[in-house]
Amino acid sequence: MPTATATSAEIVESPDLIVGIDTHKDTHVAVALSSNGARLGSLKLEANRAGYKSLINWTAELGSQPVFAVEGTGSYGAGVCRALRAEKLSVIEVNRPDRATRRRLGKDDGIDAEAAARSFLAGTAKVIPKAGDDLVEMIRMLKVTKDSATSNRTAALNQLHALVVTGPAALRERLQRHKRKELIDVCSGFRCGDITTPLAAAKLTLRTLARRIQQLDAELKETNAQLDQLTMQLCPELRHSYGIGVDISATLVVTVGDNPERMKSEASFAALCGVSPLPASSGKIVRHRLNRGGNRQANCALHRIVICRMKRHQQTRDYVERRTVEGRSKKEIIRCLKRFVAREVFRILCGAAATRTAAVQ
Repeated sequence: MPTATATSAEIVESPDLIVGIDTHKDTHVAVALSSNGARLGSLKLEANRAGYKSLINWTAELGSQPVFAVEGTGSYGAGVCRALRAEKLSVIEVNRPDRATRRRLGKDDGIDAEAAARSFLAGTAKVIPKAGDDLVEMIRMLKVTKDSATSNRTAALNQLHALVVTGPAALRERLQRHKRKELIDVCSGFRCGDITTPLAAAKLTLRTLARRIQQLDAELKETNAQLDQLTMQLCPELRHSYGIGVDISATLVVTVGDNPERMKSEASFAALCGVSPLPASSGKIVRHRLNRGGNRQANCALHRIVICRMKRHQQTRDYVERRTVEGRSKKEIIRCLKRFVAREVFRILCGAAATRTAAVQ
């Protein structure tokens, strides 16, 4: 998997300027702090290329080694984040201030921007944002389209079957014997005439839903073909791994982003996917609990890989049998397997030679 250049991913070790940016749809607010936390000034800029250029020029007058702490790098801050990275400037992703901070300091754009800068000074903001400027960004946009089409197709199919069940008796008796594809083909060819009876209204509704499903099928076929091509181009070794198809590979590469080097270890990837156990100890009790955070789409993708391998992959089935004999429950085995698969996937996404984990040996 191609990675971003090291210069664009590294963070300045000793910055002389920290710029916090509170992002919105049309405008952003930036607040500059010195390395010792003194406020140097603020700037309101338009959320466009001219505004980004003015921000870069403004910070160049204040310091030579800036770090930008940006809120919402995956939404309203995506544009300014890409512009700063294109200039080889260090960018850190910042979460919005917690409620306690907002209750104490109040809320406006300048306060939020300054809080973003101070979170970097305090060491609580360390995450390098996704680059969003290469193949993975293309895959992400197509994946959004595919997920939307899939959801709408499922809703239309459910509505179609429900209308067949509750429709006029003559129509219901005619359609109930058809399977899904035949039902869609038959309904798409209905002639309705004037809508003067419940039967005519039912035919019009069924025809509309059937043709919507056919259109979504064509859209999904085209989108899947594009995703297949892009994921094979980006990371063919991932696609060749057992249990990983187009949709799962797209989900995993989008989770990592165009710059996988932003994650320092496979443990950080496991935490990102929500498959790392969290400590839950207190007093004399030492234990861990299930991580319910992280990217839930990536967690679901890992779960699907594990279920597929448990059913059909002989080495994984042997592992499950061995762990079952040791007294592990099915849920515990699945959690272990998801952690093992996360390790395997991380190595592939970062370009290292794939090594089989204990789960598939």
